[in-house]
Amino acid sequence: MSVFSETSFDDHEQVVFCHDRDSGLKAIIAIHDTTLGPALGGCRMWPYASDDEALNDVLRLSRGMTYKAAISGLDQGGGKSVIIGDPRKDKSPALFQALGRFVESLGGRYIVAEDVGITVADMDEVERITDHVAGTTAKSCGDPSPGTAWGVMHGMRAAIRHKMGKDSLEGLTVAVQGLGHVGMYLCQFLHERGVRLVVADIQKDAVAEAMKRFGARAVSTDRIMSEEADIFAPCALGAVLNDETIPRLGAPIVAGSANNQLAEDRHGEMLRDAGILYAPDYVINAGGVIIISHEGPGFDRKRAMDHVAGIYDTLIEVFTRAEKENAPTSEIADAMARERIAAARRKRHAYFPTAHDVAGHQPKGMYA
Repeated sequence: MSVFSETSFDDHEQVVFCHDRDSGLKAIIAIHDTTLGPALGGCRMWPYASDDEALNDVLRLSRGMTYKAAISGLDQGGGKSVIIGDPRKDKSPALFQALGRFVESLGGRYIVAEDVGITVADMDEVERITDHVAGTTAKSCGDPSPGTAWGVMHGMRAAIRHKMGKDSLEGLTVAVQGLGHVGMYLCQFLHERGVRLVVADIQKDAVAEAMKRFGARAVSTDRIMSEEADIFAPCALGAVLNDETIPRLGAPIVAGSANNQLAEDRHGEMLRDAGILYAPDYVINAGGVIIISHEGPGFDRKRAMDHVAGIYDTLIEVFTRAEKENAPTSEIADAMARERIAAARRKRHAYFPTAHDVAGHQPKGMYA
C-alpha cells in the first residue's frame, strides 16, 4: 500500500496508521490541511472490505472536511479517521480509549468527533484519554446529527428556491436514502414542514420507525434513487452518484447529508448536463461541524443552529455563481473553498516570510 500513489491523495499533510493489539483497534487518521486551523473531522467505523478501501475513504473524507470548513467560514482545517470494524459487534471502551491515545499523540493537530457508526458515548470514551475530541456529553454540544440535518433542510430550501422559485418545502416529495442519525432527524424536520417522504435503508427497524412516525412510504434500496420526487437526499455512504446511477435519478435536485457523493469529480458536470441541480455535499452537510465550532462554556444552541441555517445563503451563492460561470456547482464550491485557503496562506506568508524572502528582497505588503 502506497499512500502517495493513491488516486485520492491530495497533498495530505499527515496520514497515521493506528494499531492497538490489546483492543484490536485498526484505524487510519488523515490530516489533509491545517492552513485555517487544527484539523477537525469525525471518526467513521465501518467493516471495510480491504485496507485500501479504508485508506481511500479517509483520504477523500479528510479533503472534504478541509473544503467544508473553508467554505463555511470556520477557522479549522480538515481531517478524518476511520476504524476498520463492524460497529454493531466490534466496539469496546478499550478500543475507543486506544483511539484516544493515537489522537493525543498528534498534539492537537487533529480533533476527533463522531461520524457513521459512532455515538456520543463512544466519543466520551475517547475523552477519557484526550481533550482533542468534540461532540461529547461533557462539552455541551452532544450529538451533532441534528445540526447536520438542520443544515441539509435549509440547503434544500435554497435548492428549491433556485430551481423552482419556491419559498416553502410544503407539499414537496423527498426521497431519503439512509435513515441513520442524520437521515432520521432530516425526516423529522421535513415531516414537520409538510413534506411527503419516501425512504429506504438496509436496516428494517429504521424504515419501520420512519413509516410510523412520519407516514413515510418505503421502497427498496435499489429503487429509491429512481423514485419520482422533487428532491433526492442521499444520507448514507458516498460514491452514490456515478455513471450508472445518474441516468436513473428520478428527481431534478440532489441534496443530502452523505459525504463524497460524487464517485469522481467529473460526475458533477454529468449532473449539470442532465439538468439536475446538485447541492455540493460538504456545503450542505456542514451543520454538524458548525455546531461543534460553537461548543464549550456558554454553548448557545439557538445561536449555533441559526449559524447552521446560513447554509441557505452559502448555497444560493454557489448556485448563482455556477449559473453565471456556466460551471458545475461542485467545481464552484471547490473554487470558493480554495480561494479562502489561498488567501489565508498569502496572509500567513506576509507575516512569516521564508528564508529566501529574508535573504533576498522583502515581499510587498510585509510589515505594512
